Amino acid sequence: MNNKNDDSLSEVHSSINTGGKTGWRKLFAFIGPAYLVSVGYMDPGNWATDIAGGSQFGYKLIWVLLMSNLMALLLQSLSARLGIVRGLDLAQASRNTYPAYINYPLYVLAQIAIIACDLAEIIGMAIGLNLLFGLPLIWGISITILDTFLLLFLMNKGMRMMEVFIVSMVFIVGISFLTELLIVKPLLGEVISGFKPSILTGNALYIAIGIIGATVMPHNLYLHSSLVQTRKIERTPKGIRESLKYNFIDTTIALNLAFFVNAAILILAATAFYKNGLFEVAEIQDAYKLLDHIFGSIAPTLFAIALIASGQSSTITGTLAGQIVMEGHLKLRIQPWIRRLLTRMMAIIPAFYTILYFGEGALGGLLVLSQVVLSLQLGFAVIPLIHFNSDKAKMKEYAIKTWVKILAWLTALIIVSLNVQLVIEEIGGWIKDTTVNVWWIYLLVIPVIVLIFALLVYVFIMPFFKNSELDSSNVPHGEALEIGEIQPIQYHKVGISVDFSKNDRNTLRHALLQGGKDAEYHLIHIVETAGAKFHGEKVLDHETQSDTDNLEKYKLNLEELGYKITIAIGYGTAAKAISKIVKERELDLLVMGAHGHSGISDLIFGTTVEKVRHNVNIPIMIVK
Repeated sequence: MNNKNDDSLSEVHSSINTGGKTGWRKLFAFIGPAYLVSVGYMDPGNWATDIAGGSQFGYKLIWVLLMSNLMALLLQSLSARLGIVRGLDLAQASRNTYPAYINYPLYVLAQIAIIACDLAEIIGMAIGLNLLFGLPLIWGISITILDTFLLLFLMNKGMRMMEVFIVSMVFIVGISFLTELLIVKPLLGEVISGFKPSILTGNALYIAIGIIGATVMPHNLYLHSSLVQTRKIERTPKGIRESLKYNFIDTTIALNLAFFVNAAILILAATAFYKNGLFEVAEIQDAYKLLDHIFGSIAPTLFAIALIASGQSSTITGTLAGQIVMEGHLKLRIQPWIRRLLTRMMAIIPAFYTILYFGEGALGGLLVLSQVVLSLQLGFAVIPLIHFNSDKAKMKEYAIKTWVKILAWLTALIIVSLNVQLVIEEIGGWIKDTTVNVWWIYLLVIPVIVLIFALLVYVFIMPFFKNSELDSSNVPHGEALEIGEIQPIQYHKVGISVDFSKNDRNTLRHALLQGGKDAEYHLIHIVETAGAKFHGEKVLDHETQSDTDNLEKYKLNLEELGYKITIAIGYGTAAKAISKIVKERELDLLVMGAHGHSGISDLIFGTTVEKVRHNVNIPIMIVK
């Protein structure tokens, strides 16, 4: 059995019970993961391509949206299947299949793609705040850093709370566009004609590539394979088949909703702009202003609200994907808020730089660049996903059938080919641009792309020749050891950290039980006043004298009970001072009381225990 910490998104793994339910209650127990995934299919990157397609070509590209949605449905179903059947997310399965020297670049590419995706969401949300409240874009981008704390709060409240929040955001987006369609009143016959496939050339082909590239995003494949594991299911053939069925229903409903939103954006652009002769509307801000001009204030307000909701929900799911790829590819687990803050900062910095040095008008170009970066990573998620689902040795009877495999490889070929074409066209445009110094393209960009392509070829070929897993363990800390005979441990010098709170009685009680009356106990208290930080033991303020008196009271009380007690007062930063006393007095056990904080409180007050733990080499007992 796996250790709980091995699991993907371990803090919410199997946190939602699906047992003992039937009918609609059973379905509702499974509904949720695909909705978190679906927000990536209606993010600001999709908005840009949908608006451009609708304003330039009317309803003609709706069939491209439908085709890309079917591709997404197939790939997301494969992602969910991997998570359900093997209990692994896509990053973990990649680590178990490919050698470490391949997993490191796979992680870097996945993280870059997540940052690029996050960048698009940040820009989209900042634009929405600017349109709705007139907030400058640079302030809107700054505000998005708060998403990190919102995500931390939602994760502490459980997976269901996270899903309720995301679904409510999706609901706002859907209702906003449904209302907008009622306002603009498109002709149903013309809309239906857009579902008829047509030959694409020139700019229509370019926008179609953009639509497909913005629809199927790599981080969603990592995300879905992990989120389906939040459901606790019976690991029996019946339980697995049932889970596959209900998750497919969840995926179908959620992605069709995403298709409706994207189609609504394209139809809105076609009806409002194309039919009014406005063929070059590509910027989100321009679309907002034109809606205001043509239809009054309600339509653009709904447009901005939907943009904010879309950006907010997409940033949360993108940050979750960052956790999955780090823990999966690298076996590296760090504090959740640190990881999420780092991911967000790596996306905010390019946006800040662009505004400060190139102006707000350059953000549209940054959005396009983020989609190009995303396209580079897509093959590294799609190709392994198909390999893993085709592996009969690992998937057993749940391996995909031949016709599904053919469809999947055809989908991968189309997506990778179109995205490669998009990258080539972008680089070609840079080379032709007379304002750009092309030397860095030849010396840096092209060699990097050649290496990335070689890596893609390796990822594709390697599983055909090597079937055994390189690392079947997903434990970040290694395997269990043989314990052997247990020898008693006698602690002779025990340190006890006290702060004169009501928790001290419990801390002292646990500490005294460790060494009994044979051990020597050191009562430790740190004076953290400003004077103590500057003057150390020379400080003679009221708090220092009061703390010394309190320690003496503890000492006398415990000595009356028959314990050997000495006192130790430190000055300045608690963690540093405690660590210094531990080393100077050569203590062999330290007992500390916990703050009792959680979540945001630890973020604000800090965790002395964590810092001390890294500074000393003796056992630490934490008493709550």
